[in-house]
Amino acid sequence: MSAELISTYNKLYNDGIQKIRSDQYETDDLIDSPLDRRLGVTLLIKPDEHVRHRILKFLAALHAIEPQQYYYPSSDMHVTVMSIISCYEGFDLKKIAVQDYIDLICKCLPSQKNIGIDFKGITVSPSCIMIQGFPQQPVLDELRNSLRTAFKTSSLQQSIDKQYSIQTAHVTVVRFTKPLTAKEEFIKMLEHFKDYDFGTATISEMELVHNDWYQREKFVKTLFRFKF
Repeated sequence: MSAELISTYNKLYNDGIQKIRSDQYETDDLIDSPLDRRLGVTLLIKPDEHVRHRILKFLAALHAIEPQQYYYPSSDMHVTVMSIISCYEGFDLKKIAVQDYIDLICKCLPSQKNIGIDFKGITVSPSCIMIQGFPQQPVLDELRNSLRTAFKTSSLQQSIDKQYSIQTAHVTVVRFTKPLTAKEEFIKMLEHFKDYDFGTATISEMELVHNDWYQREKFVKTLFRFKF
């Protein structure tokens, strides 16, 4: 496991837990809003079913304590490889040439087959709970760098790294939507799963999708599947 990635996740966790303890966490009131029309284009990976099954057990434990928060269903769990066009209100898929995006991504795909990602432990931000992902090879970083170079030297619409430069392989699984009513018990459960082993996923495909902010299945349209 990358020492740098471990350090990044640990810092996130410590800062996030502190924010929760001091009631400085952030709630999201747009998840259930019919007025939320933010859409974009994302390249993502879906963890294996056995990994998602273990994650669901973790979420069930949290849900028993804080049922009012938003818990991702198995169908929506993903690792963002790259947010090609970050979600914004007014984005229209018809105004981009999807095939041009597919062609450009194809040129960046790794030659290595069956990339492994170890999902071990959790981390926390002020707004959500995440499963930590640790790529077994440097392929994901190399792919992201190739995508950055390819898109930024193209004329295609993109917003790569506009919000932040993605470096991790996490899976967001909980979003805070209401004030926590059993905060200390919730934190204890997070601490219990701090180093839990959710399993290893073998990645052999990525999806290019048209998505909403939360990657909810009912709003996601798969544009292309890349096999490698």
